[in-house]
Amino acid sequence: MITIAVVGVGSRGSAYARHAVRSGARVVAMAEPDDVRRSRAAAEFPDAEMFTDWRELAGRPRVADAVIIATQDADHVGPAVRFAELGYHILLEKPMAVREDDCVRIVEAAERAGVIFGVCHVLRYTPYTRALKAILDAGRIGEIVSIEHLEPVGWWHYAHSYVRGNWRRTDESTFMLLAKSCHDLDWLHHLVGRRVLRTSSFGGLRHFRPENRPAGAADRCLDCAVEADCAYSAPRTYLPFLGDPERETWPLSVVTPDLTEEGVLKALREGPYGRCVYACDNDVVDHQVVNLEFEGGTTASFTMTAFTQLAFRKTRIFGTRGSVEGDGSTLSIFDFLTGETEVLDIAEDGGPSAAGGHGGGDEGLVTAFLDAVRSGDPSPILSAPRESLHSHSVAWAAERSRLTGAVVALGETPRKETS
Repeated sequence: MITIAVVGVGSRGSAYARHAVRSGARVVAMAEPDDVRRSRAAAEFPDAEMFTDWRELAGRPRVADAVIIATQDADHVGPAVRFAELGYHILLEKPMAVREDDCVRIVEAAERAGVIFGVCHVLRYTPYTRALKAILDAGRIGEIVSIEHLEPVGWWHYAHSYVRGNWRRTDESTFMLLAKSCHDLDWLHHLVGRRVLRTSSFGGLRHFRPENRPAGAADRCLDCAVEADCAYSAPRTYLPFLGDPERETWPLSVVTPDLTEEGVLKALREGPYGRCVYACDNDVVDHQVVNLEFEGGTTASFTMTAFTQLAFRKTRIFGTRGSVEGDGSTLSIFDFLTGETEVLDIAEDGGPSAAGGHGGGDEGLVTAFLDAVRSGDPSPILSAPRESLHSHSVAWAAERSRLTGAVVALGETPRKETS
């Protein structure tokens, strides 16, 4: 039986641990500095030894075959490098790190140690993606010429995580494209199967700014005279999640461990998730477009926006002999030769967010990682370490483009295009 240690037992670490147990692994150790989260994990995983800091765990002789690292983004590099040195196989939450050179350090540490290493690019592992990739690899639409891809973050999800939550500030976490959309940049890289050569990007923080605060708004929703007319009302967002097992798992458990009306209201009155979205200290973008040029000339356009329903990604892929349109659960394949359209309904395996397991991606990822560890063969992991590193580098290049107005070549410094 594969044994697992977990570093960081928030919503992501706990979810991966549950999938590991359901896949036949045993969780033997967990490290978490937050007392409430650690106590909750101890109750759920009674056979696991608990540590308050990953360094305590790393100070022991190796206690497990593998480690899942799901700390906050800025805290990945230390444990990732050390546990690689100790010989643990590693499943690392995305993004790998918040500095490009730290991502390189992590990959090099895993390569030196010869351990199996996977990054949580969960979109690669959904039944939907596997079906789409099979269609493309079979040549059903010929060669891919261009792609349009949309990530509809969802208005309340964006407000929860990127205005009020842990990923609201670049200096405390990282920029939006890396924090949220490295999933999508990696997914496009996976579909095309070639490296990105150049990128350009535009976007900014359009709406969640102090100057857009309605007249009469208070600093907290519970004190606000105009809360009833606000689409981003915290009580309207969170109170209906009570009694919904999926939404109590996420995002409500992030707001408060007390899943009662009284507990939620107390958290909204005292904690960060009850703040007015126009009176927070957020600075990450709420909309962004990215253009990509791949080896061989294939192009892709990617849009991330807060101003949607929370839904599966939407994609259109244009090939030399057909096209595919997909919405996360249905694929429509049009054949230029026959003029016919085939529609495939992919059985949905949960919803599009973390609460729904990313459409089966979380489970697929953990299963693949355990298969790789069990067999000693890394091939079940669909993104090799250097491939994941390239996807992360694309995010940095696109952000440099957004900030400088330049078209950025991968591996080069930004440069202004001349006509």
